[in-house]
Amino acid sequence: MTTSTDRDQQLKKLCELIADIDCGMLTTTEEDGSLHSCPMSKNGEINSDGTLWFFIYRSSHKAAEIEHNQHVNVSFSSPDQQRYISLSGTAQLVQDRNKMQEKWQPKLQTWFPQGLDEPDIALLKVNINQADYWDSRSSFKPQVINL
Repeated sequence: MTTSTDRDQQLKKLCELIADIDCGMLTTTEEDGSLHSCPMSKNGEINSDGTLWFFIYRSSHKAAEIEHNQHVNVSFSSPDQQRYISLSGTAQLVQDRNKMQEKWQPKLQTWFPQGLDEPDIALLKVNINQADYWDSRSSFKPQVINL
């Protein structure tokens, strides 16, 4: 059984692993069962409840895939540091205006030219269930964190 302290330490470790990596590959499942990945810029660190946030267009194909199957994977890598992280969990679209304002970063203007006034903007909330990581500093044996 994972205690609150253990969970906090595991989340802290995950935050350290992805702190200097901005872009992850979000993998979703198509209706036919095939996998589809695309790069996503993360918005901040992993929250204390084990969630990661991304901005997305509500009408995008990626959003439709998530509505069909909420199971996702987000992978991060830092090859120069021989660090690789794979997060699995569930995703949901969130249209909370206050949360969007909290998570907004000016660099997102590149993908959302109208900023938070973009009519089709939404947040993608990823609830992390498990993390696998490989970090050459400790070992190249995969390490597993269950949240």
